[in-house]
Amino acid sequence: ESFPHLPAPKDVVVYSYNFRSLLRWSPVKVDRGLVLYTVLFKTGAFNKWDEMNCTRITQTECSFPMSLKERRWTVVLRVRAELGQVTSNWVETDPFVAERNTTIGPPKVNSVNVSSNSLLISVTPPFGFEAGDVVEYHVSYWENATSTTKKETKTRNTLFKIENLKELTLYCFSIRVELTMYSDLQLHGLQSVPECHRTTVG
Repeated sequence: ESFPHLPAPKDVVVYSYNFRSLLRWSPVKVDRGLVLYTVLFKTGAFNKWDEMNCTRITQTECSFPMSLKERRWTVVLRVRAELGQVTSNWVETDPFVAERNTTIGPPKVNSVNVSSNSLLISVTPPFGFEAGDVVEYHVSYWENATSTTKKETKTRNTLFKIENLKELTLYCFSIRVELTMYSDLQLHGLQSVPECHRTTVG
């Protein structure tokens, strides 16, 4: 069983971005020898620990396997340090549910076509859709870089226009995703970095 003199990993946390999840922890420092780590998981449905392709690894992170990609599942993970035959105590995470605990990143802005009175913007969503997903793009835009008056528009299209703009004027915009799932569960994404474009002459 575990020996008290091999410390357990610290800062054990699930990091999840756009439904891609991994477990991270701080390295265990020892005077000599190579510390290895083993990660196990269990789901809410089955109360038994399973391996997850991270047995006796040297890295201090472990990606979730494809078998754990169900967003609704409750997953608990645990990790321990191993040095030769010596093992630390297990450190267990809080229950993790991807559809509640993931961070949704901003959409990718593919192109912006500028005219005298509009910006035509094409975006790619930050993650792959599942049945029942409703993705809405919330767009904030404002005149020149210093203005504090922001206007808002929202759309479900990946190609959309910001209209009724003034000609020869610098406009900035920022977009975030709002994801609504089957159960009216909502996730609010992070804002994209503002991007600025000058309208053309009419």
